Amino acid sequence: MIAAGIVTDEEREALAAGRRFTVDEYLLLGAAGILAKDERIELLDGEIIQMAPIGNRHRNSVNWSADLMREAIGRLAMVQVQSPIQLDEFTMPEPDIAVIRRRSINDNAPVVPSDVFLLVEVADSSLEFDLGEKLGRYAAAGIPEVWVANLRAGELVVNTEPDGDTYANVRIIPLDGAASPQAFPDVVLRPADFIPAVD
Repeated sequence: MIAAGIVTDEEREALAAGRRFTVDEYLLLGAAGILAKDERIELLDGEIIQMAPIGNRHRNSVNWSADLMREAIGRLAMVQVQSPIQLDEFTMPEPDIAVIRRRSINDNAPVVPSDVFLLVEVADSSLEFDLGEKLGRYAAAGIPEVWVANLRAGELVVNTEPDGDTYANVRIIPLDGAASPQAFPDVVLRPADFIPAVD
């Protein structure tokens, strides 16, 4: 086990060798300063994954998505931005947007799949990863709905009905279309309001 602030040679070798980490160990690596606070990383199936830097289009889309979600759903649920969701013992991604159940300010437990109404991933350089491996992890964990804002094509990919490591229902919503989160059917969002037009 890795103690905060104390890292043995064996633990350093394990990190370099690509050892499979638990969420607890991953958090301790951060607390010990081995993983920098500003590093763009996630833990997927025990592997520490380096994420691509956030570009301006990605940042703008995340910010607009968060604002729209908070305005539309803020009284019914919490909207968190680029914060961790613990899917299982070995997986803790940081989706761009997570719409989760409201919690007490004193509730320090991790956000887990049963807390999640909707996840939103904004994808440009990470599109294949977000629609492939990462989406598969979300489905396997039972996340009920995942939207992927495809910045390359200028469309929204809506995934519902998790079935194993895939989603049984996948819909493509064009920029001029509209989408409603299944947990909040009265909320209607237009992709054009949070996905920039393709150049």
